[in-house]
Amino acid sequence: MTVESLTYAAIAKTIDHSLLRPELDLDTVAEGVRLAVRYDVASATVRPADVLLAAELVAGTGVLVSTVVGFPHGSSTTATKAFEAGRALDDGAHELDMVLNIGRLRSGRDDEVLDEIRTIVELATARNAIVKVILENAFLTDEQKVLGCRLAEEGGAHFVKSSTGYAPTGATLEDLALMRAAVSPHVQVKAAGGVRTLDALLDVLSIGVTRVGATTTETMLEDFKARKAALETSRG
Repeated sequence: MTVESLTYAAIAKTIDHSLLRPELDLDTVAEGVRLAVRYDVASATVRPADVLLAAELVAGTGVLVSTVVGFPHGSSTTATKAFEAGRALDDGAHELDMVLNIGRLRSGRDDEVLDEIRTIVELATARNAIVKVILENAFLTDEQKVLGCRLAEEGGAHFVKSSTGYAPTGATLEDLALMRAAVSPHVQVKAAGGVRTLDALLDVLSIGVTRVGATTTETMLEDFKARKAALETSRG
């Protein structure tokens, strides 16, 4: 993927603008959601307690509200995750980024991981929402990453996602390529953790990633607009 080959709309709609840091006050969250709307990105990703606020701010725009479930450790019970997901949907969320049960995956409890994913996916799809399953690759072997991706697909998830952004490492090109190869073409891949520049964004898009969690949205998209303008100027 290159600046020349992409439109602004195409690249903006790959971004979930992330507003998940625990210290963010409500004014900062609102400002971030307004930024997401101003740049017309895919979604504003907010903490569960902020979904109602975000839903009010994006109403009538093309920007969605996404939120997190079982975040950031994935160790809540399935019943807790289901309640959290249902409340988020009631409050206006369109997309759910759910952390799978990392400990269960590492313990070989595949059936439990799969059942939990199915529970959340069924709840979401009944409300026309989508689910992104977060693997948290920093804690997994390559074999476990592949298994997590395949369980997510079997459970009906719409995306597999590399990380929460709160583990020791985030998205790597190697992990993202592994994830892309582990799932069918209809399952999308989201990169999160460490994609902070336009060049990094272009790199992950080039290997098949279709969504990116980002905090530096404004910087990346202003860089894209500047490079695009320079290309058009150079053409005369």
